[in-house]
Amino acid sequence: MFGITKDFMGKAAPPNYVAGLGRGATGFTTRSDIGPAREGPADMGSPPPPFLVHCTSLTWLPTLFLTHSELQRMVAKQKDKDGDDDDEQFQDPDNETGLFSGAPYEEDDEEADRVWEAIDTKMDERRRVRREAREKEELERFRAERPKISQQFADLKRSLSSISADEWNHIPEVGDLVGKNRRRPKVPERFTPVPDSVLAGAREQNQFVTQLDERQQQLGGLETPALDSGMMTNFVEIGQARDKVLGLKLDQMSDSVAGQTVIDPKGYLTDLNSVALKSDAEIGDLKKARLLLNSVITTNPKHAPGWIAAARLEEVAGKTAQARSIIAKGCEECPKNEDVWLEAARLNTVDNAKIILANAVRHMPQSVKIWLKAVELESEPKGQKRVLRRALEFIPNSVKLWRAAVNMEENPSDARILLSRAVQLVPLSVDLWLALSRLETCDNARKVLNQARRTIPTSHEIWICAARLEEQQDNEKKVEGIISQAVTVLSQKGTVLDRDQWFKEAETCEKEGAVGTCQAIVRATIGLNVEDEDRKKTWMDDADSCIAHGSIETARAIYAHALKVFPGKKSIWRRAAFLEKGHGTRESLEELLQRAVKYCPQAEVLWLMGAKEKWLAGDVDGARAILTEAFRANPNSEQIWLAAVKLEGENGEYERARILLQKAREQSGAQRVWMKAAVLERQLGNTAEAVRILDEAILKFPTFDKLWMIKGQIEETEEKNIPKARETYSKGLKNCPKSINLWILSSRLEEKAGLLIKARAILEKARLTNPKTADLWVEAIRVEVRGGNTNAAKALLAKALQECPTSGQVWSEAIWMEPRPQRKTRSVDALKKCEHDSIVVATVARLFWTERKVEKARSWFQKAVQIDPDRGDSWGWWYKFEAQHGTDEQRQVVVAKCRAAEPHHGERWQAVAKDMANAGKRPDEILVLVAASLEMVK
Repeated sequence: MFGITKDFMGKAAPPNYVAGLGRGATGFTTRSDIGPAREGPADMGSPPPPFLVHCTSLTWLPTLFLTHSELQRMVAKQKDKDGDDDDEQFQDPDNETGLFSGAPYEEDDEEADRVWEAIDTKMDERRRVRREAREKEELERFRAERPKISQQFADLKRSLSSISADEWNHIPEVGDLVGKNRRRPKVPERFTPVPDSVLAGAREQNQFVTQLDERQQQLGGLETPALDSGMMTNFVEIGQARDKVLGLKLDQMSDSVAGQTVIDPKGYLTDLNSVALKSDAEIGDLKKARLLLNSVITTNPKHAPGWIAAARLEEVAGKTAQARSIIAKGCEECPKNEDVWLEAARLNTVDNAKIILANAVRHMPQSVKIWLKAVELESEPKGQKRVLRRALEFIPNSVKLWRAAVNMEENPSDARILLSRAVQLVPLSVDLWLALSRLETCDNARKVLNQARRTIPTSHEIWICAARLEEQQDNEKKVEGIISQAVTVLSQKGTVLDRDQWFKEAETCEKEGAVGTCQAIVRATIGLNVEDEDRKKTWMDDADSCIAHGSIETARAIYAHALKVFPGKKSIWRRAAFLEKGHGTRESLEELLQRAVKYCPQAEVLWLMGAKEKWLAGDVDGARAILTEAFRANPNSEQIWLAAVKLEGENGEYERARILLQKAREQSGAQRVWMKAAVLERQLGNTAEAVRILDEAILKFPTFDKLWMIKGQIEETEEKNIPKARETYSKGLKNCPKSINLWILSSRLEEKAGLLIKARAILEKARLTNPKTADLWVEAIRVEVRGGNTNAAKALLAKALQECPTSGQVWSEAIWMEPRPQRKTRSVDALKKCEHDSIVVATVARLFWTERKVEKARSWFQKAVQIDPDRGDSWGWWYKFEAQHGTDEQRQVVVAKCRAAEPHHGERWQAVAKDMANAGKRPDEILVLVAASLEMVK
């Protein structure tokens, strides 16, 4: 029995078999059983070691035959059974959140924490010195092995401090080393033969053909036939259409600039009425309308508008006879409607119309329109008078009929008789009373107006007419009294006019020649409903409004009253002086300025305006006298000093100007005085003295950029010392980094010396220092263009348009850098971005000039100078244009307007005006020189 061998011995255990698990056996593990910490590649399919098979007490034996996912599921089930998290056993003992999270934190715990923290700090302090020393030693060892690039060239950088400016300028330019170091392949070049057809086609692309082939002659010239569609493409017409569209866009821009209109409002409806009806759809509409109107006049025959609409429909359809028949029926059905009778008269001939209106009068004798239409149909004045008198018998209270009857009378006495009867029958008509007063003599006119005032006490027109009557008799005091009484009486009667209405009446009186009445109205009503604190502002706004309307006398009266109330306000004096300068006489301006300086002796502008007017009139001694009085009132005024110097310099008294500048430097000491002194010495040819003055001024005013610019220009142009000028500009830029002109001068100096790279670098640094400055971008673009770098110029232009999208200078450069066919499109974009920029408008005018569109170019030049009259370049281009395409009168107009505007700015204008050879020249002389220096872009 014991010898029987079990058949399961020596065989593999069944799946998931656990030895001894039924007897409650448990296993244990040792370090040797676990093995090394690192797992090696285990072959799960290999049988277990022999000692594991026989060790029935090892409970973990079945896990060797499980996959990783099965092991994870077993662990999760065990956790769920136990109800606790095994991760807590792996928590940090120092972190009490898990170990002692439920224990209270008492004072002894806090004291223990402070003790341990103090111990940690003490230990850290003990090791800190050695740790820092070790780290420093390691860092030094690392830097010694791998030094920085700045440390490698530190000695060379220190040696740069001893390099002079000449050695720095003689440093050779860095060339393009990429091509030298580039490794070229050693593969020999290969040449592929090209067919003769390709060479022949390339030759014919740039060849001009002077004759047409047979197919083109058959097709009619430059038309290119489509291959299969049978249609013709005319590229000439396409180009013309494109130019026309662009021209329309530019015209629309011009309308928005000048405020013009394109549509004729009077002829628009007339053009629509002249359209002929030809289509079937329109004929169908006529039939539908005829049916509808027939239904209207059939269902309601007493509806007059239906008969009129039906007659007009037939008239539009071209059936005049039928239209007359319909309107005749309408007159029978609606005999009491005047519109039907008038429509019937319109549709018939003159003779028939007279008969129709005679019938209309029998039915409607009180219709004024019918009587006036009958008057129009009469061809002779005698017949018209007869009809009007007959009409007045039926309608004696019609103002229109009386007015028409009076206008028909040629004899004033007959018209007076009619008006006398008219005011009796229509006493409430103001126009009839006023017309009668104009026909009467002075005394009778007073009686008529007094009677009219009693009859119509609420009419301000009668009061104004009475004041104008007294003004014609030179009774100024009565004019003032009548207007004052009118304001009082009308306010008592309840007829109160506001200030705007009174000012409108004053402007009307001015336009009709009654200046005295206009001024009286202003003086009597200027203070109505105006608070004391708002008087000055309100009155100045009223004056500006009157000037905008062209009412100069009204504005002058407002200023006169304001100056009586505020005699010490120099702003009002200045406004009044500008009004007299623009619209008054020289005598009135001088008289106003003399009164102004008495009330405002500290107003330098008023003194200077008076001196300038005397100088322009040729009275140099009078100008000197005014400036002498100005010196007494303003002893340290910079503007008066400079005005006196300019007066002496313009009249050739250079020695007196030099003495005045010397005194000004001693007393005033302003920076512009020093600059003018240096400019005067430079103008007289004393370069050394000018440089000495500039050096002394620079020490006092190192941040005044014009001093550095003048000194650099002297050294560059007159002394021909480029290194010294470069040094001056460099020092100036250090003291004045915001001076745009100084950056540009420095760049141009380097460009003149042939150092294009340095010029480019200076402008780039300038743009970094002064971002969004259009002048610097334009100069950088021009530097690249002058250097032949067109691609770089276009790249800079694109950046400039992004940074300065509303700059007219940048857009002008963008327009001229485009090829000729694309310039119009570019100009439209420029006008959209900066519509009211004089530079862009002048550029568009030049585009029209190049296309020989003379009238458009002239109108756009006028717009440019209207937008900015202070820009002299626009005047120069306009004069150059008129010199080529205009007459002598047109050129004189440009010169006169430029002399009145006195421009001071502009790139070419300032360059010519500040040239020492052109010192002391008038604006009209500078205009000719500027026009000669301008060059057209190809």
